[in-house]
Amino acid sequence: MTLVSLALTAAVKERARALGFERVAIGPAEPRHGAAFDEWLRAGYAGGMSYLARGREERLDPARLLPGVRSVVAVALSYKPPATDPAWRGVAAYARGRDYHDVIRDKLDGIAACLREARGPEVRTRVAVDTSAVLERDLAARAGLGWIGKNTNLLAPGLGSLFFIGIVLTTAPLAFDDAVPDRCGTCRACLDACPTDAFVGPYVLDARRCISYLTIEHRGDVDPGLRQDIGEWLFGCDVCQDVCPWNARAAASREGAFAPADALPPPAELLALDATAFTERFRGSAMSRARRSGLLRNAALVLGNTRDESARPALEHALADPEPAVREAAAWALDRLDRKS
Repeated sequence: MTLVSLALTAAVKERARALGFERVAIGPAEPRHGAAFDEWLRAGYAGGMSYLARGREERLDPARLLPGVRSVVAVALSYKPPATDPAWRGVAAYARGRDYHDVIRDKLDGIAACLREARGPEVRTRVAVDTSAVLERDLAARAGLGWIGKNTNLLAPGLGSLFFIGIVLTTAPLAFDDAVPDRCGTCRACLDACPTDAFVGPYVLDARRCISYLTIEHRGDVDPGLRQDIGEWLFGCDVCQDVCPWNARAAASREGAFAPADALPPPAELLALDATAFTERFRGSAMSRARRSGLLRNAALVLGNTRDESARPALEHALADPEPAVREAAAWALDRLDRKS
């Protein structure tokens, strides 16, 4: 490794920290768990996320996205809330503020600019949050940003798993960091706490049973056998992270963009949102990922699980919703109310 590369590596890390990233690591552009990814796809654990298989070749070979790539800059940005907020009960912590894609992408562009400023236009870069065909978690673990925990999230000392991963692929030669060893030990708190038994085993998640997948990525009706286990989760799920000892030790996020700007309407009020109102309310929010049909479906399921009789008028109104999944969830919830006694 040349002195020039070492100096550039130091400059990139300094810029990353100045941009607000709590942790930065650099490694090779070669995923280590490609075989495991293929096996996971073949087992059907991706559920309806067919885009993962469509981008398989690019995910396994970053050079397809950026020819000549030599290094990966992996960064972590915490989203841990400073305190529990009852108004956002049932919403995963990461989705309560501004859409993280917008926040992180701007910062990653700053790292890419640092590389170009130092080495000139011959250095090429490509940034990725989680919308590109990149195995972010795998590349980040290999770079030494953290280790992959039994709950399949990346864990890092001082941050736990409540952070976003950002990736910058670059053709610049940089000094690589050492990988972080697995520090989960014998703990299995995350595996035992999952409400839907979504873990096939340590380090293997069946997304088809995961509440985060069911309430965000899954389209259409939710399996009747899993509806009750969703509990009060409206969007996402943090159970496997809430019970993780590493998250209990993590400091709160310093990023103001992730603080909730407005109170979230209760589930019964969400059922009244038409397409225009939904778009307006969740513009700039990661919660828009579930789409109107998914979020209103989830709201009806939550109301069925809480068995709140005051929600009956809202649920009856939802029986005429244009989306079949919303109507089905509302009917299920009303049946739960009728069988309350």
